[in-house]
Amino acid sequence: MLNDITWSIIILFILEWALRIAFLLYIPRKRKPSSAIAWLLVIFLLPGVGIITFLIIGSPKLSRRRRQLQTQIDNTIANITASYHDENNILSPSEKTRYSPIIELANNLTKMPAVAGNTVAILPEYDKAIADLIESINSATNFVHMEYFALVLDDVTAPLFASLQAAVKRGVKIRLMFDALGSRGYPRKKEMEQRLTEIGVDWHKMLRIRFNLRYYNRPDLRNHRKITIIDDHIAYIGSQNLVDRTYHRKDDIRYDELVAKLTGPVVRECSAVFASDWYTETNEHLPAYSNTEPLPLPPKTGNSLVQIIPSGPNYATENNARLFTALIHSARNKIVITNPYFVPNESILEAITSATIRGVEVIIINSEAMDQWMVGHAQRSFYKELLEAGVKIYLYQKPTLLHSKHMTIDDDIAIVGSSNMDIRSFELDLECIMIAYDKNVVKALSKVQRYNLSRAKSIDLKAWTARSSKNELLDSIARLTSSLQ
Repeated sequence: MLNDITWSIIILFILEWALRIAFLLYIPRKRKPSSAIAWLLVIFLLPGVGIITFLIIGSPKLSRRRRQLQTQIDNTIANITASYHDENNILSPSEKTRYSPIIELANNLTKMPAVAGNTVAILPEYDKAIADLIESINSATNFVHMEYFALVLDDVTAPLFASLQAAVKRGVKIRLMFDALGSRGYPRKKEMEQRLTEIGVDWHKMLRIRFNLRYYNRPDLRNHRKITIIDDHIAYIGSQNLVDRTYHRKDDIRYDELVAKLTGPVVRECSAVFASDWYTETNEHLPAYSNTEPLPLPPKTGNSLVQIIPSGPNYATENNARLFTALIHSARNKIVITNPYFVPNESILEAITSATIRGVEVIIINSEAMDQWMVGHAQRSFYKELLEAGVKIYLYQKPTLLHSKHMTIDDDIAIVGSSNMDIRSFELDLECIMIAYDKNVVKALSKVQRYNLSRAKSIDLKAWTARSSKNELLDSIARLTSSLQ
């Protein structure tokens, strides 16, 4: 006869396998095969740890409430932008063939069309970009809207806080958001929050961790966007957080960034992104996208055709990943990708290797310095495959980490924004990028690319293949864990 302990062991064994089978049926649903396999492998090898981890961070989407709000926002934006001019009318037949597939893809994903009549200035110098932002805030007369992954009060940003204070005093409405986790861990955090309140800034934390099931999001879903809009006439978008370029690290790493300054009608699309995030965090509608009666578009300032593409787990589709894939497939001669975290999904990896096979020159600029151990090793696991396919890889020399995120396609399409090219940015982080269909913008970015290449060293396939087995093992482990989304 079996004793109580034996029966307990049998029951636990049955329950454990019942859970494994249940997860085997559930996990592959609406999840990529690579991600499903990685989760199932963890659950089958380490059932206790794996199941608990999956329950906490297994869903890559924001709460149902947030996704429902995004659907409402998309419908409102679609009603408003339906009255925008059809920019296909200003394109030549060859430009229509070239740009229309990308423009329509982005429009269908985000409800934001390409708009003409803009000016795009590329700001590649860290402190000068902050100084330019401060100068624009000093000229504000109506409002300043800002959202950043990391906002820190330190010696570099103190003049920015002073400019916000002066703007409030002259009657400018300041609305500001920063990511709840992205801005934690920095010195003077409480002082910063008190300062914002004292000077009269209307500020909120984005994606606060809540345990109410209706509002629950997995803790590592973050708002990674970096956007400022001033008086609906000027916008800034890019990779740069508002913090000293050392990020207050204890090692010697410092960051190089890149920001695009926009003027013209496309600023309204940046306003739409901010208004969407503001509404989901505060339930307050902002004027530009509060109803179906559109305000007049900002006046034209130049000749650039530009489009804004937000993405993130509040969308049903991976907007940035789909767009990057389509852009890479559209390349005819040359692709230059500058990104600090390059862990491509299957579609982007195939698009890049296919591009080299058809004779397109592909250059990837990463960084020798690694500030995120797992991501650094995960991206290095792709280098051999990329090098064998003919991709040219350059590492920006340490201790500076090239944190800029931009890409050029041939000589006529430029992309700048906050999005990394890794699974986190494709599935877990709210991101925002700008596409400029403009040769002059590409020229400006190409100048920055040449400078970055002058400070980088190329990777040789033979030397890379000769690396130690230890490094290859670390790369493989990191690549596997990167699929746990």
